[in-house]
Amino acid sequence: MKKAVMYGAGNIGRGFIGQLFSQSGYEVAFIDINPVIIERLNKDKSYPIRIAARDKYEEIIVTNVRGVNGLNIQEVAREIATADIMATAIGVNALPKIAGPMALGIRKRWENENFKPLNIIICENLIDANKYMEKLIKAELNENEVKLFDKYVGLIEASIGRMVPIMTEEMQEGNPLRVYVEEYCELPVDKDGFKGEIPDIKNMIPYSPFDLYIQRKLYMHNMGHATCAYLGFLNNYTYIWETMENTSIKLITLRALLESATALSIEHNYPLPKLIEHSDDLIYRFGNKLLGDTVARVGKDPVRKLAENDRLVGATRLCVKHGINPAYICLGIAAGYAFSPEGDESAAKIAEIVKNEGIEAALSKFSGINKDKDEVIFNMIIDFYNMINCGKSPEELEKAAETKSRTITE
Repeated sequence: MKKAVMYGAGNIGRGFIGQLFSQSGYEVAFIDINPVIIERLNKDKSYPIRIAARDKYEEIIVTNVRGVNGLNIQEVAREIATADIMATAIGVNALPKIAGPMALGIRKRWENENFKPLNIIICENLIDANKYMEKLIKAELNENEVKLFDKYVGLIEASIGRMVPIMTEEMQEGNPLRVYVEEYCELPVDKDGFKGEIPDIKNMIPYSPFDLYIQRKLYMHNMGHATCAYLGFLNNYTYIWETMENTSIKLITLRALLESATALSIEHNYPLPKLIEHSDDLIYRFGNKLLGDTVARVGKDPVRKLAENDRLVGATRLCVKHGINPAYICLGIAAGYAFSPEGDESAAKIAEIVKNEGIEAALSKFSGINKDKDEVIFNMIIDFYNMINCGKSPEELEKAAETKSRTITE
């Protein structure tokens, strides 16, 4: 049986990529540092996925799986040395930690005279994640190994659209491997990243060029998701589906999506109606009650999500580039600076800067937005933030955004 190595046995690893590998005829070796997950994978050799449709659950069993202790570097390297395909889904911040073990495993392949192409699908929320991973791994290789890497290793950027919530003990029902997912199960990947023959993986769709699909994920799906989460927090909502039942938050999110869709359509010369259809589909999926996704999870780590090249600010700059007023996205950014759930260290870091230095300094520090070079969007965000601080309702914020959206962005 062919072997897939899945670096990361978290919710996306188990609830999406591992499922597709298994259903495509691969044995799946999950690498993770969570001993509970690894032990249970090796005991059960399978795990349940509960698919949340709009009105019912369906449970499937993923088979031919096992666990590998990520702290045992030599064991990790042996698995990589004999892998037919790989993927990562560990979170952007953890990628530097796995570059060394990956380089060791790739080196061991060549020492064993295994020169079959190894394609690694990088399933992380980061534009150019493949290039980032390549830089990290190459830093662990010598000059000759870098040449072999360029010839035999493919790093493939992917767009991860499937929504998977954080699992509670109640949702697990006694099985730490159980994961809830939505029905959506497509995996768009960068066709040009593969070395050798493109493997036949269920629901994997290779596209070329790929820029549109990765930007669509970040500037539409991730941006819209963060916008409704941050606005939902202001309204004391627990679940994302609750935000979609608030007419004003739903409208703000949809119009933010349409701003981004218009910019993407111009940027990539892509039909706007298809992106509008995607916007409508996202709004529908955000409203999935059975998925149980929370405002705290979707909004988590605002330092990263409000960064200059990430979902909200990146979408804003793309809009400005093409003369589109990003009023509704700017409202999402302002709400992000007011996001302060208990236990979110990233949100606390932003709150501290806002308290000690002011919102203007925080906006410059975390988002790279300042009055000198970004006067229009800077002023909009500050105005929205002040409205939020004054306790304006979603209805009032929506009306303010509508008024500001009529202003032409210079």
